[in-house]
Amino acid sequence: FSVSYSKNSSWIFFCEEDTRIQIVKLLKTLRRYDKSKEFFLGKALHDDESTIIHHYAFAENPTVFKFPDFAAGWALSIPLVKKLARRLKNEPLKSDFTIDLKHEIALYIWEKGNGPQLTLVPEFCTENFNSPNGVTCATTFTNFLPQCGDPVKKTDIFIAVKTCRKFHGDRIPIVKQTWEGEATFIEYYSDYAESSIPTVDIGIPNTERGHCGKTFAILERFLNHSPAKMPWLVIVDDDTLIRMVFNREAIQKLFASKCRCYSNDAPDDMVIGMCFSGLGIPVTHSPLFHQARPMDYPKDFLSHQVPISFHKHWNVDPVKIYFTWLAPNVQDLEYGSKHIREDL
Repeated sequence: FSVSYSKNSSWIFFCEEDTRIQIVKLLKTLRRYDKSKEFFLGKALHDDESTIIHHYAFAENPTVFKFPDFAAGWALSIPLVKKLARRLKNEPLKSDFTIDLKHEIALYIWEKGNGPQLTLVPEFCTENFNSPNGVTCATTFTNFLPQCGDPVKKTDIFIAVKTCRKFHGDRIPIVKQTWEGEATFIEYYSDYAESSIPTVDIGIPNTERGHCGKTFAILERFLNHSPAKMPWLVIVDDDTLIRMVFNREAIQKLFASKCRCYSNDAPDDMVIGMCFSGLGIPVTHSPLFHQARPMDYPKDFLSHQVPISFHKHWNVDPVKIYFTWLAPNVQDLEYGSKHIREDL
């Protein structure tokens, strides 16, 4: 951007694919700020409590650090873009691993106090584009997924729950109290067969981390033992509501290749990602799958989305979280096919 646009532009504006922009209002908004200075503009989010996804940054008062809500859009002045470009050239990033990009970008720009903090711009909004509250907004946000044809039928989805013997008594009852009734086909895969649940002994010893061997055993069982025409498999941890979603064709290609776990306790998500990458099958990203608990995210960030999943059952009431954030409700049913809840 610094090379391509710094000579004929004053600002670089970033947004999501569902962000709606009122160009005239956006230009008017940007004119309020001195384009010759370093500015970092956006709708401000902050943590209400220190959280693991931000490495417990600003633990004494996490509300002091502001970072942008990408859905509302955010902007960098060209002087700041040039500065960041020089810094990247002289100091390459130490890691390409990202957990929460919006927070990490704000930290990088702030540079421990040597760079600008985020400037709150009221006109950068996440209101729905047709909301009365969005009249003064330069940006708005569509907070539901577009209708892309008929939803997948529940009878076309096979749910595989990963568990182990030590969690049969505390985690499985939570699944049964919450979303199990929404699933047409569901099996619990464990290292021990318990008829009262029931669980299926998948033949892989439990491991404390990784679980690659168990995941691949589940994938293989889906191909060989589920109804032949069952098109979708959802793999769920016993403390995560929805985790990975596969169609049958992807699993067939995976097993036709030689890509396998290098050990039973290898990280299954990393191995599967590498396998599918080698096969040219991309991972389809959805920002609605959350790797942490609701309280680990800013309330404003969650307010303009319909979450699919949270993780994990630590210092929380998972049943309350399910019925607060994830359970089908009357409003969803009233919307019918117009705004179908995007859980599966």
